[in-house]
Formats: sequence, structure tokens, C-alpha cells
Amino acid sequence: MRHSLILIVFGFIMLAILQSPECIAAETLDPSLAVRDTSGAILWYDIRLLDVEGRGWSETAEFYDRLPSKAENTVRQPVWDLSRDSAGMCVRFMTDATEISARWRLRSESLAMPHMPATGVSGLDLYVKTGAGKWGWLANGRPTVYPENTVSLVKDIPDGRREYILYLPLYNGVTSVEIGIPASALLSKAGPWGPGERKPVVFYGTSITQGGCASRPGMVYTAILGRWLDYPVINLGFSGNGRMEPEMADLLAELDPSVYVLDCLPNMTSEETAVRIEPFVKVLREKHPATPIVLTEDRSYTNSFLVTANRIRNEEGRKALRQIYNRLKAAGDKNLYSIDGKMQLGDDSEGAVDGSHPTDLGFMRQAEVFYRVLAPILKEGGAR
Repeated sequence: MRHSLILIVFGFIMLAILQSPECIAAETLDPSLAVRDTSGAILWYDIRLLDVEGRGWSETAEFYDRLPSKAENTVRQPVWDLSRDSAGMCVRFMTDATEISARWRLRSESLAMPHMPATGVSGLDLYVKTGAGKWGWLANGRPTVYPENTVSLVKDIPDGRREYILYLPLYNGVTSVEIGIPASALLSKAGPWGPGERKPVVFYGTSITQGGCASRPGMVYTAILGRWLDYPVINLGFSGNGRMEPEMADLLAELDPSVYVLDCLPNMTSEETAVRIEPFVKVLREKHPATPIVLTEDRSYTNSFLVTANRIRNEEGRKALRQIYNRLKAAGDKNLYSIDGKMQLGDDSEGAVDGSHPTDLGFMRQAEVFYRVLAPILKEGGAR
């Protein structure tokens, strides 16, 4: 009897160990799945062999699309076209490699924009988890040609097994992404972000949400928040086209996030805000009665202190949003939250490239404002 009890206890201990993040992360990819370069020294692994994050749907026309294939027949053409951009997608992995390279094929030959560099539009961005458990920027993949770029991201890494994040382009799409490591190195999935169930935080919004005009993919506020909160994120920002349309409400309702963050006011007039947000929220509530929903006020135009039209636009949009928020709260929605817009880009005029789209400084400030609301929500949800 005692022997049987010992075996049972031992079995539970082994099960716990096998299900632990450390053990899961230790599942090394078979080198035979990689493509060896001509020298034989580097193995190229397709990141689809790992867990690519930021994909809300698996039934997509192409792997790195952000909306399901069926959406092509329901959303407006600009929304569909923008959904082919890989904004918000990333892959976490573990490796003991002393050097890391990347190879990726782009969908569009437009590598950059006049106010946003190629590193953000079409580049890659590599972070590493430091010994203190924080994420530190390590390198970016700079695109120089269309369609394929191959870069050495980092060399001379000290010996040791570490966790990395590789972010994909914000305003371009990809058809393939590969990680290159020495043939003697090991590569594995990173495992869960942390203890407890960590469903993604879903952001729906505009060009700002998509990442305009971050200098690199890891600097959009959604990516910053993912690192700070230790949560996966899904970026459904559509440049100029975050307009709270019914077909988008239906699509978002299909997801099962920890939190919905609705950040569309920069693309909506106050009149549109007044008539579109409440029906949008109600569609989400039908399938997700208890999921936290965050309504986000518009960030202040950084020149609104002098440009009257911009100041009025901010004020009218916020007023319309607050009326809807107060009405829904009064009707009994206990899981509805809001984020103030005034200080999102700071209290000066340095937070935007063009008065509207954040610089990296602006995105950092915006992330700080969002964090103060999202962190307590996620903590109350029991994941942290």
C-alpha cells in the first residue's frame, strides 16, 4: 500500500514537471526540420515550427494574415488589404546560439514611408529576456531590398540558453520568416508567458494601434505592453480604417481574449462615435458577458494647444465616448473600463512625428497610460 502511494505521488510530481514551462520550453526542434545553408554551418528554421503569436484565426488565406479568409467577403477592401500586414505578430523561442540570423520575404516592395522608417514598416526586431527577468532590446533586421532580406542580427553572444522575441513588420506583410542559428545550437519553443491562463489582449484600432510611426516593430505600444504585462497580444490596428463597423464587431466576437481594448477614435468623427460604439460593445457582450472591455479616448494631437480644429476634434470625440461609457455603466456593465486621452502622448509636443502618429517616445508614454488600466484588470482576472 505504502509502495503504491509512493508511486502515485511520484507520478503526480513527474506530471507537474513535464507540464512546467521549463520542461515545455525544453522541447527542442529536430534539426532535420531546418534547411542547412551551403556551408553547412547554419540551420534555418521556419518560425511556423514555433508558436507564432498575434494570430487571432487559423483559417487564413495565408499564414501571416491577421483576419480569417472569410473576412475578404465582409470587410471593406482597405481593411482586408491592411489585414495582410503582419503587425503585432511575433515568435518567442529559446536557444543557446551564440549568433542569430534572420531571413524573411516581404509581400510589398514599399519598404518605408516618408514619416516611418523601413525598420518599422518592413523590418524585424529582436528582444532577449535578461537575467533580471526583463526584456531588453538586442537587434533589428533592416530591410534593404524586395522581396527577400537576410541579416545577421547578433553575434558573439555569451554561452547560455536564453529566451528571445522576434517581432515581425508593422506595415508590410511577410510570406516567410526564418531564424538562422549555428548547426551545433539548439532551438525550442519558449512555453507559456507565465503562470495561469494567459489569453491574449486584443487591441482594435487605427494606424496608431497598427504601429505608425514606430522606428521598429517592438516599439508600438501593443508590443511594449505585451512585454510589460507578460501577456500575448493580438494587434488589429488598421491604418485609417479602425471605424467600429458591424462586420468587425462580429469578427472580434469570435475571439476569446483576456481583455478587449477598443482604440478607434482617431479614425472616427464624434457623430460616428455616438452611433457606432454602443452597438459594437453590445455585439461583444452577447458572446462575452464578463470579458473586460476598455474604451479608449483619442490621444491629444500634439499641436492641439494651438490648432483649434484638432483641439475641438479631441474634445468632441471624448465627450461622445464618455456619454456612451456612462450610459453602459449605468445600465449595469461592471466590466467596462476607459482610458483618458489627454496625457497619452505626454504633456508636451514631442510625442508625435506629425502631431498625430507617435514617435517611440510617444509610444512609450502611451504604453505607460494603458498599463495603469490594464495591469489591475489582468491581476483581478487571476492570471498574475
